[in-house]
Amino acid sequence: MQEAIPYRIWRHAPPSTYQTAVRTPTRSGSIRVINGGLRVDLKRLVKENAVIVFARRGCCMYHVVKILLQSVGANHAVYEVEEKDEDDIRGELQKADDGCIRKDGHFQFPAVFISGRWFGGLDRIIATHITEELTPLLKQAGALWL
Repeated sequence: MQEAIPYRIWRHAPPSTYQTAVRTPTRSGSIRVINGGLRVDLKRLVKENAVIVFARRGCCMYHVVKILLQSVGANHAVYEVEEKDEDDIRGELQKADDGCIRKDGHFQFPAVFISGRWFGGLDRIIATHITEELTPLLKQAGALWL
C-alpha cells in the first residue's frame, strides 16, 4: 500500500526574514504593500496585466475561476493574499478602482480585474461565460492568443 504524500500549498520563510504587510507611500501617491519582503504596487499590477485575479491563498472559489479562465485559454496573473493581509489588500484594491465595491458595500475575493478595471468575482465570471460574453471581452483585453 502506498503512503500519502503530505500536501503543502506554500512554505513559510523563517520568522527572521518574513515580514508582514507594511504600507509605504510611493512618488505616484499609490501605496506599496510589502508582503514577505516583496514590494508590490497594486495599482501598477492591475494596470500592467490584461487579467489579474486577487484571491485568498488556497481558496476553492479561485480554483474555479482559474479552471474557467484556463479552459477559455486566457493568460492571467494571480496575486494570492494571505488571511492576515486581506484588509490591507482589500483597501488598496478599492483605491485602485472605485467601482470594485459591490452594491451591498462588500468586497470579496476572488477579485478579477480585466483591462485595468475591476470586473467582478466568481459569480460575474461564470455569468459572462454562460452568456458567451467572456471570450470577446478577454480577446479585447489581450488575454487570449486567438
